[in-house]
Amino acid sequence: MTEQLYSTPSVSTPTAFAGGPRLLADIGGTNARFALELAPGQVDLVEVLACASYATLADALRAYLALPQVREASGGQIRHGALAIANPVIGDMVRMTNHHWEFSIEALRRDIGFDVLVVANDFTALARALPHLGDQKRQIGGGKVCPGTPLGLLGAGTGLGVSGLIPSGASWTALLSEGGHVTFSPSNDLEVQILQFAWKRYEHVSAERFLSGSGIELLYSAIAHIQGVPDEGLDAASISRRALAGECPVCDQAINVFCCMLGTVAGNLAITLGAQGGVYIGGGIVPRLGERFDRSNFRARFERKGRFVSYLAQVPTFVITAQYPAFIGVSAILADKLAGASAATLAG
Repeated sequence: MTEQLYSTPSVSTPTAFAGGPRLLADIGGTNARFALELAPGQVDLVEVLACASYATLADALRAYLALPQVREASGGQIRHGALAIANPVIGDMVRMTNHHWEFSIEALRRDIGFDVLVVANDFTALARALPHLGDQKRQIGGGKVCPGTPLGLLGAGTGLGVSGLIPSGASWTALLSEGGHVTFSPSNDLEVQILQFAWKRYEHVSAERFLSGSGIELLYSAIAHIQGVPDEGLDAASISRRALAGECPVCDQAINVFCCMLGTVAGNLAITLGAQGGVYIGGGIVPRLGERFDRSNFRARFERKGRFVSYLAQVPTFVITAQYPAFIGVSAILADKLAGASAATLAG
């Protein structure tokens, strides 16, 4: 499978890398996705391997590299690789929190035989992908990108990821943020009641308590309680499905409240970072809501900041639609690493 994951400045066919194809990977707790980048923006041979089928990450990597089509495309020689992983990456040792794999980055590099191997947190990789998305995003509402300014990023899924991308010379710096754990602040009477419901369960109610898969379930339970109707104990997927099908008013309201709350948090992020380059929404939940998200009050709540309405009206908001955005991000991280190494060699 070949995909043009992001646009390149040239109108001609991208030229192959001088150092040969580059390995890209997106490692989650359930699946490990691998691909080759044959030239800037040209990603091929995407394969999804079940993590449970391999004792170590090195075993999964070797299995991918041994595929006949991968060996043919690479000539059996891949010198550079980059991995995004759903885990904090601090120092050389990486121990996955949602799978049993653990590894030393340097030992893995030597074991696989790479010259350069970079490993980044998956949300850092997603942040680095933002300037390279091209048409793999969908704008929600108005606003216009102001070049050379920060970008904001929110990703609602298992948790609520938050990051920002700050211009740094000719490149970007991704913020290592834990902004999903900021204290939730309600914006209307209903949200006050929802917060009071959540306080009975949690001492501290963060934005992530509501803006995540388990958060949708909490919103559903809270609204059912407030309305005095039975709580059917639905999971997030069922709540979303029934809301989109118009089968359940409580589910529909839970999704609408989710979208509104996300708009408030996105507006907060835009003001905090001065993100006039736009705020991007990733993660697994919002893209699946499709048109339901587009017609929600997300954008209205994003802009509803009193004296800063006019400021936020100028900031665009986007839903990321790329199928493999982590590949785009680790490609950019690896390119920066190699460019830095090349510059250091020339300076030496």
